[in-house]
Amino acid sequence: MAADPAGHDNSELLQLACDLALAAGRMARDGRAREGVAAATTKSSATDMVTEFDRASEALIVSGIHAARPHDAIVGEEGTDAPGTSGVHWLIDPIDGTTNFLYGLPGWAVSIAALTSDGAQVGAVFVPATDELFTATAGGGAFLNGTRIHCSLADDLSLALVATGFSYLPDRRAAQARRVAALLPRVRDLRRLGAAAPDLCNLAAGRVDVYFEQWLGPWDLAAGELIAREAGCITGSLDGGAVRPSSVLAAGPGLFGPMQRLLAEIDAELGF
Repeated sequence: MAADPAGHDNSELLQLACDLALAAGRMARDGRAREGVAAATTKSSATDMVTEFDRASEALIVSGIHAARPHDAIVGEEGTDAPGTSGVHWLIDPIDGTTNFLYGLPGWAVSIAALTSDGAQVGAVFVPATDELFTATAGGGAFLNGTRIHCSLADDLSLALVATGFSYLPDRRAAQARRVAALLPRVRDLRRLGAAAPDLCNLAAGRVDVYFEQWLGPWDLAAGELIAREAGCITGSLDGGAVRPSSVLAAGPGLFGPMQRLLAEIDAELGF
C-alpha cells in the first residue's frame, strides 16, 4: 500500500481500537440482555454460528474506522474487505467466541488489531462479561485495564495449565481430540474456553501457562498474539516455524521450547 499522507501514530490507533471495542462489546452485551439472541446462520459447519450481534458489532467498528481513518484497509470475520491506501490494515473479530455468546457464557470478546508492513502495531481485546480491556502496542508492553501485565514464568511442563481450542470441522476435531488425550497426562491440566483472543489474553496475564491451537482466522490471532508477545510470551507454530493462523503456540520463555518439543513428540507417536 502507499504511504499514509497523514502518517499514523500507535497511540492514536490504540485509542480508536479501544473506543470501538468498548462500544461494540457493550452494544452486544446489553443488546443480548434486553432482547436475547438467535443464531442468524452458520458458516464453516453446522456448529459454527454467527448471530445478528456479530454483524452489528462489525458494522459499528467498520463505520467508526471509516469515519476516523477513511484510507485504511479493513478485514472483518463477518465479510468486510475494504481496501485502503494508508498503509494501515485493520483486522476485526466482532465477537470472538460466538458460541459462548449464543449460550450466555462469559468467554467472548471483541478483538481489534491495526497492522502495517511491520506487523501488528496495536491490539485491543475487550471481554464484556468481566469488563476487561486488554491492550498492547508494538514495543510498548501489554496492559489490562491500564495495569501492565506479564506472562507466567513457569518452567515445569508437568505443572503447566494449558489452554487450547478445537476446529468446527469434525475430522479436524477428531485429530485434535487424539492429541489432547495424549497431552493431558503430561501436564497439570487443560482448559478449553472457546475463544482464541481471550485465551491469548489470559496467557498474557499469567492465568494459563501455555496456549496452542490450529486453524484460526487472522482476525482471531492478530490482537491477542501481539498482547501475548508484549507480555513476554514467545509465539511460534507447532511445527517450529513462525506463528500463523493455521498453527499457533504461545508460552512464557520457560515453557515454549519444552511444549513445542512435547507436541512434536506426541504428533510423531500419533502419526500426524
